[in-house]
Amino acid sequence: MGCHQPNGVASTTRLVFPEPGASKDELDAFGDSLRALVDKAKPEDSVLIAKPTNRVKHAGGRRIAPGSAAETAWIGWIKHLATSEPAAQKAAAARARGDEPVLRRLTHSQYDNTVRDLIGDRSHPSKMFPPEDFIDGFKTQVHGQSISPILAEAYSAAAEKLAADWQGKDPGPAFVADFGRKAFRRPLTPEELKRYTALYQKGKARLVIEAMLQSPGFLFRLESTPVKEHQRFAKASRLSYMLWDTMPDEALMKAAVSGELDSPEGFAKHARRMLDDARARQAVDEFISQWIRFDRVLTMVKERRAYPLFTRELAVAMTEETRRLAADLVWNNKNFMDLYTANYTFLNADLAQLYSMPAPPEEFAKVNLPADSERAGILGHAAFLSLTAKPADTSITARGLFVRESFLCQQVPQPPPGVNGNLPVSTQERPMTNRERLGVHLSSPTCASCHTLIDPIGFGFEKFDGVGARREKAKVEIPSFNRKEGSKTVELALDVTGYVAGIKSSDFSTPKQLGSILAANTQCQECVVKQFFRYSMGRHENASDRPVISRIVDDFRKSGFRFQDMVVSLVKWTQFPPADLAQAADRTTGKLMARGRD
Repeated sequence: MGCHQPNGVASTTRLVFPEPGASKDELDAFGDSLRALVDKAKPEDSVLIAKPTNRVKHAGGRRIAPGSAAETAWIGWIKHLATSEPAAQKAAAARARGDEPVLRRLTHSQYDNTVRDLIGDRSHPSKMFPPEDFIDGFKTQVHGQSISPILAEAYSAAAEKLAADWQGKDPGPAFVADFGRKAFRRPLTPEELKRYTALYQKGKARLVIEAMLQSPGFLFRLESTPVKEHQRFAKASRLSYMLWDTMPDEALMKAAVSGELDSPEGFAKHARRMLDDARARQAVDEFISQWIRFDRVLTMVKERRAYPLFTRELAVAMTEETRRLAADLVWNNKNFMDLYTANYTFLNADLAQLYSMPAPPEEFAKVNLPADSERAGILGHAAFLSLTAKPADTSITARGLFVRESFLCQQVPQPPPGVNGNLPVSTQERPMTNRERLGVHLSSPTCASCHTLIDPIGFGFEKFDGVGARREKAKVEIPSFNRKEGSKTVELALDVTGYVAGIKSSDFSTPKQLGSILAANTQCQECVVKQFFRYSMGRHENASDRPVISRIVDDFRKSGFRFQDMVVSLVKWTQFPPADLAQAADRTTGKLMARGRD
């Protein structure tokens, strides 16, 4: 499963496992998809059993021992597939209709933004909440959004503090229904109105606010619901939190009531209106900061003697450089794939010194990179180069892995248990570069299957040190066991030729060259869509999503890779998958797994 999953290195083969935690519909779809690998006349000779037992050449080797209980069980399933009929897959259409309720907790940033727009508080209460976990690259994933006892206590304390200013205030009995509609992003039910009105009569507005801010109606948001009266408001909430990271405004709520959001055209119309609002910039910035892991950049530690220029202020400047490049591409409607190829950047004095460039006329001014620069786009940014390095050295493997997982959306399997990860140590007799030391990865059968996918990518970054400064040679410190002699530092020439396994003609030796390769690559283009899908939908894509994602990618490409157009396409097609896409989702498993049929 480490290789044969939607974003694994074998994702282009006929066998693709569903994600862990997949729904029953997704598991049924996967079971049906295996029919393409079954010989109905001779089930025992099917490629579905011949490959994992290695009777037919299999890149993954033997995974099932012939004659074992696992083989018996697997053959039994193959015979079942050979004789049974496939089940129709309706998961995507059910979500679009609202038949499957989708409940998501407000993220910390959404909580702060919502109380800002609800009661005007700008104190960022979530600073006192326990930190959120990154799951599958983002803090928005549904399966990581439970409420722990510590978080529940933090919500209680925040609600009490936020409601304190309303002590003794009497805005009138119209207040409960109006505030409740805004806080819950839908009208209150008769039972809720009765309950909160009784509370209002006891303690006026303060108790109502304090109670509502701790209610599931506030802390969780429905993206779809089988409750017909709430479905229109669920659409408004879904659109608002996708594009603004906060609650709907009055115009969006009115659109929900009037039925404007019941059509793809109305949904797209309001999406474009909302993208013109400043709140959309903050929401996209939150996506970029999580995708590129600014949190790691801001908390990383660097060895002072190795990198004397590194400071906390420099780390902040690194994130600002990447933030401004992304914003320039998004909000000026430029080709977003220039994220990898841009020959300009945004520098302050500290970054300019790190890059050996003249100080800009003002902080974070837009400056062109020298024509002979090996930097271009995000791959030349100090944020990326520092993030993927060690405290006192570069990391070839980490840099290759980040490109593979974050920019190509391909997951590399974890190393097998008990594998020896130690590398040879440089000695005075044989000083070695990191590339030479990593040769053990590519020569070991246990390691090579994965490291062949990541290390050759990292080789091309070795002329940039652990904080992103350019270097011509590697300084290797060789320790001595003789205290009188001390350690010895030698400079070694660097071989920075690299390639991306799986992409034709992908040889490169600079971040600039790799950026051009990625920008032109269809997997990288699709990965931009996938990353925003995962962030906004709160989950990984699955088999039933593939036709929709393909439509979004197609729209993205036709727009000239305009990010705003991609966002509009995503919110429209995920809410209103057209009939042809719904039918395609029903046929997805058979067609996807039949590709490359022998």
